[in-house]
Amino acid sequence: MKFLDLCKVYIRSGAGGGGAVSFRREKYIEFGGPDGGDGGNGGDVWAEAVDGLNTLIDFRYQQHFFADNGQPGMGRQRTGKTGEDIVLRVPVGTEILDEDEETVLADMTELGQRVLLARGGNGGWGNLHFKSATNQAPRRANPGQPGVERTIWLRLKLIADVGLLGLPNAGKSTFLAATSNARPKIADYPFTTLHPNLGVVGVDGVEFVVADIPGLIEGAHEGRGLGDMFLGHVERCAVLLHLVDGTSGTLLEDYQTIIDEIEAYGAGLADKPRVTVLNKIDALDDEERAFLREELQTVAREKVYLMSGVSGEGLTEVLRVVRARIDDNRLRIKAEDEAQEDAPWQP
Repeated sequence: MKFLDLCKVYIRSGAGGGGAVSFRREKYIEFGGPDGGDGGNGGDVWAEAVDGLNTLIDFRYQQHFFADNGQPGMGRQRTGKTGEDIVLRVPVGTEILDEDEETVLADMTELGQRVLLARGGNGGWGNLHFKSATNQAPRRANPGQPGVERTIWLRLKLIADVGLLGLPNAGKSTFLAATSNARPKIADYPFTTLHPNLGVVGVDGVEFVVADIPGLIEGAHEGRGLGDMFLGHVERCAVLLHLVDGTSGTLLEDYQTIIDEIEAYGAGLADKPRVTVLNKIDALDDEERAFLREELQTVAREKVYLMSGVSGEGLTEVLRVVRARIDDNRLRIKAEDEAQEDAPWQP
């Protein structure tokens, strides 16, 4: 399945059916009078957050969603049929934006959430409604109201608890693969990750979701590399995990590049809790580890943790630090049967 997180959609609600002009004509009934029925209401356009989706790829193949029109009224006081509604099924975490791509119409953050995007037009009144003492044979009826037509944008922001930050080849995908069942692509060239990946990570009996996004480079907010559009997927995270490549010859510059990019992006990312980790320590000796850690702590002005995604050294400590920064209401308690499956087999 291809990953798509931004798409343009055209929607239109149904128009209301027109009212009927009709008169009762039956044998042996001398004064029948008007009996035109009302038109049916047009269908609405809804958006609903559903389970089992993590991309907007379905909207690449269908961009137009039109609800049914209401049927016109008929004689014998029969009301026209109401038009069928149409529902846009989107993943949890989808933002619905107006045509200007700035005005947020709805934020679908909860499973089962429904939002009305376009209301159908009301059906028109039949001539029965216009009967009065002075006008006992009205020959007028209202037309139905037209539907609402609009253009909207759907933007997906993945729901995750922890967001991974770092330059390309900083070891983000390796970390995700080492701590979860996710299997992102891992290779020794930049921009191996081309779209976000999610993984469920467990430590000390609790689980949380980690999002791995493509690496940032200097000038990403200006469109260099893959740009910074994927930073939207870590806006909802409780904590950011910043991985710095310990084997890089420009360690401090690499750290500052990421900080500058998230500050330029805005949306409060720079103010989120952040855990800084010196990665790939399996390639460093004890003296190099201590020296680089001290240098990085001086610039970051916070404690720096040591870790290797390949050897597994320091992984548990980093996961526990990250877990402490996440609110308890966002954590998922691992079930007892799941915990027993992870335990080593014993006779």
